[in-house]
Amino acid sequence: MGDHDDLRKFITDLAVVHGRVVLSSGREADWYVDLRRVALHYASAPLVGRVMLDLTSDWDFDAVGGLTLGADPVATAMLHAAASTGRPLDAFVVRKTAKAHGLQRRIEGPDVAGRRVLVVEDASTTGQSPLTAVEALREAGAEVVGVAVIVDRGAGDAIRAAGLSYKAAYSMADLGLVA
Repeated sequence: MGDHDDLRKFITDLAVVHGRVVLSSGREADWYVDLRRVALHYASAPLVGRVMLDLTSDWDFDAVGGLTLGADPVATAMLHAAASTGRPLDAFVVRKTAKAHGLQRRIEGPDVAGRRVLVVEDASTTGQSPLTAVEALREAGAEVVGVAVIVDRGAGDAIRAAGLSYKAAYSMADLGLVA
């Protein structure tokens, strides 16, 4: 098996939680895909980085991140996977609102102004989190090349409707789940 198949197994074994839940979008579901259980796991986090770099290999970007918290472990995994191959790739974190103290930054990490950036998320249903990050990044002067997620729960249409390229490593069907 390759990285893509190995990561899918980790997702189905560790991240799929069955039971009634309310998603951040407000929608209800009979299961939840808790990708932090995978993106923060010692054995699967490296797979997250490699799979997401492979997924976006035809996009030109030099920094990766998104709205905290869903994007943070994905961006960090990609940063480390890229570094292991000698590719320079920075990561950044987009806060929901600017800090009220210190430097009062909304985007933490290396400066993104004038840079080509990729917005990532662990899973997205409505696209709200990635689109919030895109707005903040554009305000900061970054050029957003696209949005990539580990699992698409249905956000693709909304993100593409906003004029952005969109990729997902897995669909719900890939995981044996019905949206």
